[in-house]
Amino acid sequence: LAAVGFLVGEAVEGSSFLFDAQITGPAITHFLQVPDGWDALIVGFIAAAETQRVQIGWVDPKDASYDQPGLLKDDYYPGDIGFDPLGLKPDDPEELNLMITKELQNGRLAMLAAAGFLAQEAVDGKGILEHFSS
Repeated sequence: LAAVGFLVGEAVEGSSFLFDAQITGPAITHFLQVPDGWDALIVGFIAAAETQRVQIGWVDPKDASYDQPGLLKDDYYPGDIGFDPLGLKPDDPEELNLMITKELQNGRLAMLAAAGFLAQEAVDGKGILEHFSS
């Protein structure tokens, strides 16, 4: 999503209904242009999601021994927080492991793409789409 976000953010620049279309320039600078208060809202949403994930996967510190901080619950599979509205999660554990491995590899590739976008924009200050048009 980050790699797609770079491209879409630059493609709709100046025509988006968000923030009166005032956010411009390379995607690497967009977050800094978001009006005050929105960053706190974004951090709040992230904190709420992470709090829920911690409550699902980790043993409450008061119930864990002092020498095992961060102990995972026995029935928790890392990354599985029970969110599957489309019913795509396989029932077979071996198939689930294969799907999780594919997702991890896809995520790693996406992070490399986003890192490449960040590096290119940091070097010359031009947006990614500007490079395709010149």
